[in-house]
Amino acid sequence: MEFTKLHGLGNDYLYLDALAQDLSAYSLPKLARVLSDRHFGVGSDGIILVETSARADFAMRIFNADGSEAEMCGNGVRGFAKYVYDHGLTRKKDLTIETKAGLVHLSLQLANGKVAAVRADLGVPRLARAQIPMRGERAQERVVEEPLTVGKYFFSITAVSMGNPHCVIFLPEIKGFPVAEVGPLIENHDLFPQRTNVEFARVVDHSNVEMRVWERGSGETMACGTGAAATAVAGALTGRTGRHVTVRLRGGDLTIEWAENDHVFLTGPASEVFTGRVTPELIEGAKA
Repeated sequence: MEFTKLHGLGNDYLYLDALAQDLSAYSLPKLARVLSDRHFGVGSDGIILVETSARADFAMRIFNADGSEAEMCGNGVRGFAKYVYDHGLTRKKDLTIETKAGLVHLSLQLANGKVAAVRADLGVPRLARAQIPMRGERAQERVVEEPLTVGKYFFSITAVSMGNPHCVIFLPEIKGFPVAEVGPLIENHDLFPQRTNVEFARVVDHSNVEMRVWERGSGETMACGTGAAATAVAGALTGRTGRHVTVRLRGGDLTIEWAENDHVFLTGPASEVFTGRVTPELIEGAKA
């Protein structure tokens, strides 16, 4: 089994070309857990499959490090674009990718014949409580600065779906915040029937936000594209920021624009790390 490792600002995935190799013998959740293990496997935040699509240029499937399947990944889709272009699967500089969250439109930015950055149209954010999804009354209303208590902590949360659920929390400081302690408490809170990603953000000014993220199924990661988008939307909803912001993550910066047509655009880099071949012994236990 061959793979290529790419990352978007340190949010790293193993890309498996399902067009060129048959993966039907494997349980994909098991395969994700085995390959993503940073000590006994290759090491990643998850795996991403390149598949055919009847209504787009390609289809993308994402499995987190814990084996759960994700609807969408902003960093992962930029790596996807770089993979299919740099590896000769397409020559198109504008792509449409089918995901479990719907179709995503990508514009590729090239340097020396390879993809250096990608602008992704993430579509219109979903803001109604039922769309996140979150339990509770007023299913069609927005969740903006709603009180939430977890353990000894009290927060005001703003919920946004970018095709996957996000819970955004603005704090005066995030550098020393116990993300690994609080993140899983909110990820698995009863309010979120499909669990949730959790963003801890600090507003620098009207156009800049710092963010740390606890990703559903992967833990704290270096970056999260849809999380950055959700944080920008939450900043605008609460009046903390404008609709065009730079989100500073542990792995680098992403540019987010919540445009006048209500679509959210994410622009950032994608980098290839290496290509490798997995030994059969490693993935024997991942067979279906």
